[in-house]
Amino acid sequence: MTIILNHQDIKKCVQLNESLIPIIEEAFKSLALGKTTMPPILRLDIEKYHGESDVKAAYIDGLDSYAIKVASGFFNNPKLGLPSSNGLMILLDSQTGVLKSVLLDKGYLTDIRTAIAGAISVKYLSNLDSTKVGIIGAGIQARLQLESILLVRKIDTAHIWSRDSAKANEFCKELKHLKINLQVCNSPEDIMRKSDIVVTTTPSKSPLIKSHWLKKGLHITAMGSDAEQKNELDPLIIKNCNYYIPDSLAQTKILGELHHAIDNKIVSANNNYNELGNVILNPNLGRQNRDDITVCDLTGTGVQDTAIARHTYKIANKLKLGNSVD
Repeated sequence: MTIILNHQDIKKCVQLNESLIPIIEEAFKSLALGKTTMPPILRLDIEKYHGESDVKAAYIDGLDSYAIKVASGFFNNPKLGLPSSNGLMILLDSQTGVLKSVLLDKGYLTDIRTAIAGAISVKYLSNLDSTKVGIIGAGIQARLQLESILLVRKIDTAHIWSRDSAKANEFCKELKHLKINLQVCNSPEDIMRKSDIVVTTTPSKSPLIKSHWLKKGLHITAMGSDAEQKNELDPLIIKNCNYYIPDSLAQTKILGELHHAIDNKIVSANNNYNELGNVILNPNLGRQNRDDITVCDLTGTGVQDTAIARHTYKIANKLKLGNSVD
């Protein structure tokens, strides 16, 4: 029996809140401990329409199911009145490969698990007393990253920058309910100067943040560079920060911010870096003092998808949601 879960069902099961943090943390820990089988990402670029589709998957040793996900990002869609992200997940039985569920989430679960990963990076790598966050970008992930950071830090001010100033202003209007001070900035440099935590959320193909803008105590979460051609950070930042933390070192060498630092011969491809899962297991591997500069490179991992798909399926069964098909 296969359970089909539609978008509305899934939203009843999963919302952006603190309960998801330990679920995604466990996924990262299993990856760091070598308990995960996770193949390279398969990606198809549709350059004509500024779009891409990715396939991600992961099996976590000992669990009775695993997920395969197809996710698309078409970045001209907002101009057409459509969301930029879309997709679905399928959940299969680990022992037999039998299809347990199809989750027609339209990219919702990817957005949520990505935001939670951002919260986790801030939880473990930023200074505890950080109150000012800077968001580069003004799309759906920019909003979710800000909301997720509020789960782990007492933020009083968010600085926003987007190439489209109208989008940045609209972003601030839409998030007034957060009851924090929302300010539109004139440039990424302005964001860097005013913020304790900076999150980059764009599909930029050229660096938006320069290395010489770094300041003591800063934490950066870079989550837009999930393809070889994408690049939000000056590659020198990887060398000049105190701690560079990837979600998956194997992935960031190929398509993350690290990839550009390696290609520019700024750091060696042989350098070893502790992954986010390692830092969750042992926080002493991350920030050592309040002056350290930390960078977390989030490229999105299949293990996150398996974790959130399994969680959604469990809740759906409990709530008796979805349609059963033979």
